[in-house]
Amino acid sequence: MSTASSSLRVVLADDEPPARDFLERLLAAEADVTLLRSCRHGEEAVEAVRELRPDLLFLDVQMPRLDGFEVLEQLGADLPPGIIFVTAFDQHALRAFEYHALDYLLKPFGASRFQRALARAREILGTPARREEHAQSVQNLVSNSPHRSPYLQRFLLKSAGRIHFKRVSELDWAESEGNYVRLHFGSEAHLQREKLSALEAMLDPASFARPHRSILVNIDRIKELRQVFHGDYLVILRNGVEVPLGKPYRERFLAQVTG
Repeated sequence: MSTASSSLRVVLADDEPPARDFLERLLAAEADVTLLRSCRHGEEAVEAVRELRPDLLFLDVQMPRLDGFEVLEQLGADLPPGIIFVTAFDQHALRAFEYHALDYLLKPFGASRFQRALARAREILGTPARREEHAQSVQNLVSNSPHRSPYLQRFLLKSAGRIHFKRVSELDWAESEGNYVRLHFGSEAHLQREKLSALEAMLDPASFARPHRSILVNIDRIKELRQVFHGDYLVILRNGVEVPLGKPYRERFLAQVTG
């Protein structure tokens, strides 16, 4: 990307309307900047970055549902090349730069301070070699961060025009439905476009086990194993759901459950 010939594509995330409006006005005044989306909280930011693939993310640290650092951890390999943190709390500065943030705007800040941050973004993101080097540094840092679990921590679930936020630990069980998976959280069920095998690979094997080719269960939700005819077993969950324990999965399942 060359900023002389193309636009710097930006996503903004801040839960405070005045701060968000202020940044929107500053960005709108820049001829080489395109604001793709202005987000009110962390969940929207994750969705926007994954959908729009911006060059630069202005990210508030303290937001509801997902804070700024949780947004980065949720994005994983989908992180944008450039990140500028925006916050009223300077105690987050060190951790922000651990994530190779391009800059850190401490509220309240003025137009001149914003301009310096944007100039640094142009300098690094405007040169293909420096852009790639910086993006790789961010990816390496986040992938190896002690704060980041290698496993999925939260689900962002779309339903009827809304986004639901669920922790992985809240999942009782999941069942395959072709190229989809139905996730069960108590009395709620959400259908997601994901294969069960792909979901299993994203979850901690110490917490989730597969008793059957089409079923995945939360180990903490298991009440008992019940033997039925011909030496087969049923897995009984605490909510009363009964799922079969398939013979090809039995050995590994029992090792996970008792491990």
